[in-house]
Parts: sequence; C-alpha cells; structure tokens
Amino acid sequence: MSGSGRAGAADVRGTVAEGFEPVHDAFIRNFEQRGERGAAVAVYRDGRKVVDLWAGSRDVDGRAPWAVDTAQVVRSATKGVAAAVVLLLHQRGQIDLDAPVGTYWPEFKAAGKERVVVRQLLSHRAGLPVLDRPLTPAEAADGASGPAALAAQRPAWEPGTEHGYHAQTYSWLLGELVRRVTGRTIGRWVAEEIARPLGLDFWIGLPQEEAHRVGRIGAVDEPPTADGGGLKLRPKRAVSEAYANPESLSRRAFGVIDPLPDENDPLYRAAELPASNGISTARALARFYAATIGVVDGGPRLFAPATVTLARTEESVGPDRVLVVATRFGLGFMLHGPACPLLGPSSFGHPGRGGSLGFADPESGIALGYVTNGMRRGVTADPRAQALIRAVRSAL
Repeated sequence: MSGSGRAGAADVRGTVAEGFEPVHDAFIRNFEQRGERGAAVAVYRDGRKVVDLWAGSRDVDGRAPWAVDTAQVVRSATKGVAAAVVLLLHQRGQIDLDAPVGTYWPEFKAAGKERVVVRQLLSHRAGLPVLDRPLTPAEAADGASGPAALAAQRPAWEPGTEHGYHAQTYSWLLGELVRRVTGRTIGRWVAEEIARPLGLDFWIGLPQEEAHRVGRIGAVDEPPTADGGGLKLRPKRAVSEAYANPESLSRRAFGVIDPLPDENDPLYRAAELPASNGISTARALARFYAATIGVVDGGPRLFAPATVTLARTEESVGPDRVLVVATRFGLGFMLHGPACPLLGPSSFGHPGRGGSLGFADPESGIALGYVTNGMRRGVTADPRAQALIRAVRSAL
C-alpha cells in the first residue's frame, strides 16, 4: 500500500506492507481524533521496513507540509540511543558495568559517590536526578559545567537503594563517562559508530547543514476525554501534587536547566544533551532499534545476543522517586509496564516526554519509531503512540 490518504486535513504519505494496514488507519485517527499536527511513524519487522508514513505540517505552528526527510527533537527518546553507546562500549570491553564510575571519571568520587557504579547510572539508581544549583541554558550546553556540577553533587538518596528518573542529569552523567572512556563526545561517537554505519538521520548535536530539515515543536491541547484505548489522561493526585511542588524531586529533576531552554533555538539543537535533545526521523529511530536486535539491509547488527539480554533485563522497578508512579528500567531503557506500555514483555526502548517513542521487541522482531511536533503534557504512554502500538499488535 502506498501513495496518500486523508488524515483529517493532512495528507498521509508513505508505504505500508500488506498486513500492516491497521497502523495506517491508526495514524489517520491520530490526526482526526487525538489532535496530531505533524508526525511520522516507521516500523521494521525482522530487519525489513513494513511501515513508513508521515503527514501533517512540518512545524507545529505552521502549514508547510511534513516532508519525507523531516526530523524533530525527540526529547528523552534520545536516552535510548545514549544508553546504547554505553552498552556497546561494554560489549567491546571498554566499560565494566560494575566498575565504580570514578574508575573512568576520578572527580566523580566526591560527596559520597565513591561506590556508585556504571550500572547505577544507566538504571537511574545513582541518586543524582537534581542539582543543588540549576544550570543556565548556556552552562547546560557548554560541555563542562554539567559534569563539574555532578562531580561535586551529593546524592539525593543512598545510591543503589532506590531509583528515580534522571530526566536531565542523564545528559552529563553518560556524556562525560563516554568522553572519559573514548576521548570523543557522545554526539560524535553516535555519529561515527551508529548513525553513519546504519545510515541514520539522527543527531545529538545538530550539524548546521541539516538544520533546514528540522521542524518546530510545541505544546498541543489535550483531548477532553480519555482515549479510546482506555488510557486515563488525567494524572493521579500524587503526580499532580509532585509537579506542583517546587521543592519536590519531580519539579527539581525536570528543572535542572533554569530557565527552560527554547527547544527550537538553533543553539540548543547544536548542543550535545543526550538526555533530551536528540533529533531524528521516525525512520531513523525504528532502524536504530531494528539494528539492536538484528541485521537491517545487510548493515551492522549493533547488539550481540548477550547485550540484548542486558538491555531487556530489569534493573529498577517500583515507585519512582521522580516520576512518582511505578516504573521499570533496564540498563538505560524503559521496559514494558503500566507506566510505559510497549509491545510486550520482551520490549525495551524509550519515550520522549510529550510524544515521541522508539523501541524494539526481540520476540516479535518489531522495531518502531514515532516522532511528532505536538508535545503533550505526559512523560510516558502518549495516547497517539499507544494507538500505533495497538495497531502493530493487531497486525502480528
């Protein structure tokens, strides 16, 4: 199936393999029923692309059409790619997951962090989701202030005893670890070792020559009622109260950069913030995850079977000190569960706050990438992405 259809006011373009027509239909309904402005979705099965669709406007506040190569900021969906860098370095024998972080980054040993191990950084168990003093956007982007602040920071809880989402500090924790081990920034490492070999339109640190391809993101209104899939869009009281309290770990973790940066600013997009400012097409996210579990178009397979096992093995589960709800994490990836429903028990991946999502499911051979320019309030389980997941499940 190819060509274009109608998605409300948006032309749907791209291709869908026989049997995956439900994904096309769900994508249309996202525009008609769930307030989608501009988006793309891609799905691979066993290394073969079976869905590649895009529609709507390139910019959330514009009318220019989404093009075949339009990319968007995918926020925390970047974390999955960043985590893959550390797992690949482990796979190559360059990082020991159970070694103290200070082995690679000596300054990190300060303020009670001597025993924090790499595994705890990846699984959000290091106790470092907040900083005593938030960074300015310029400091966040300079590559030095963030690592220095975290090296001096005392953990918010005893590392290893609990977990809490490191929403922004993940950028400097993983970025500095990779720099100390490889001598390269994490953005450069991704470009040279992942994006280039796989032919991915994915960047942590957007090159100026690619800026013309990237649309504007922005907030969009929530639907007035719960989604037809049964996802309740009204947050629980405890969650609402946590985000309303300026002293809570929730507010402080998401407010580590103050004031909040303009995500459409070229300077922000050019920075390397592997927790939050990756830029990607849906096709690139799906292809990346497909390559973690198999061979895509004769290209390199990223993860050995043992690394796939590491990626999907639970490291953290239960009440999240930052997100408040119960979450499940492996080594850097979110795992299938109530907070982040993916395709099934074997799935691993990462959503981006407000919408975007990428994941792989080794049991079915499915890899999915979804990007949008319309940012919703939720951190996980976006109704548009969930509708696409249900459609994929129905096609299997």
